[in-house]
Amino acid sequence: MACRFSELVIKCRDPEVLARFWCEVLDFAEIDRAAEGCIEIGPREGFGGPQPTIFLIRNDEPRNGRARLHIDVNPTDRNQDAELERLLAAGAELVDIGQPAEASWHVLADPEGNEFCLLRRRLDPL
Repeated sequence: MACRFSELVIKCRDPEVLARFWCEVLDFAEIDRAAEGCIEIGPREGFGGPQPTIFLIRNDEPRNGRARLHIDVNPTDRNQDAELERLLAAGAELVDIGQPAEASWHVLADPEGNEFCLLRRRLDPL
């Protein structure tokens, strides 16, 4: 058997804001508050399913450069354009990191500027 991602950790200035944002984007719920300034969010059925949970950990250190890892998301119940509208309404912003104009994805940033990509629908609903 191989490993799989079980948790992702995101250091951030405001875990509350990012928890609300990513819960809205992924249809997740708050699972736990492990410590002061640490919120775990994940699938509504809880830890251990096919999707990893996300730990949002308070960190006041300034971000230094572009992230070396980013998240790609796929719409599961609507097309890419409708999902883009929903993500922008939730607080995401379109960003230009030099992607080609004809790219099949959109590059966005969460409320703290962490880049992620919205791909065309590639996954079936869970």
